[in-house]
Amino acid sequence: MNKTEMWKKMDSWTWRELVALLTLEFVFVMFVIKYAAQSMYEQWLNNTLYSGTLTGLTIAVILLLGLYFVALRPNKLSWTEVGVKTFSARDWWRILLWTLALIVLSVAAVYLTSFLGNTVDNSKTESLKQHVTLFTVLIGIVSAGIISPFYEEIFYRGFIYRWFRTRMGMGWAIVMSSLIFTAAHFPTMNAMPVNFISGVVLAWTYERTGSVVPGMIVHGVFNTIAVILTVMS
Repeated sequence: MNKTEMWKKMDSWTWRELVALLTLEFVFVMFVIKYAAQSMYEQWLNNTLYSGTLTGLTIAVILLLGLYFVALRPNKLSWTEVGVKTFSARDWWRILLWTLALIVLSVAAVYLTSFLGNTVDNSKTESLKQHVTLFTVLIGIVSAGIISPFYEEIFYRGFIYRWFRTRMGMGWAIVMSSLIFTAAHFPTMNAMPVNFISGVVLAWTYERTGSVVPGMIVHGVFNTIAVILTVMS
């Protein structure tokens, strides 16, 4: 077997690492950070865009530290084990295609769900639309286009997708990791169709390249375009 394909067939983890990290996400992050901490940030900063950005940064730190201390350090593994590695130069044209595919599929999902009265707005985007300045736009891009893609690709694709990939094969791994990725964005339920589509495209990106970096690029460009469209709407 090609050494670069070994990550799809085996890993050093058990159910304990998966359960521990899902508990970290869906218990600690969901209730302590997204509710308690974010409420504190909103009272402190009096701005949902700033508090949401700080919340995202807090989640990034917690999930990456959790991943390191639960899945990597105990097994004496490096970050390359969760896909933090270089990728082939020939993948650049694929990155462009995957970005375009994500945009087209997401637009279609938004259009179809609009008949149900759903939108993709949330408190951060509403705050950004109400206070459009160069600084707030940059904050929005840093939050959505850099911070979120960086930690989400490492956590949800590098670990979650790989964990399921080695045990269930590609198809089920894409579905399971995408469902988990979608559920992690609760309570922004109106954006869940787009989140699921993103999970599928980004998992496929990792599947084809063996690196989470292309997914970070696709994810970051997509989110940055979303921020710009929010400002222009």
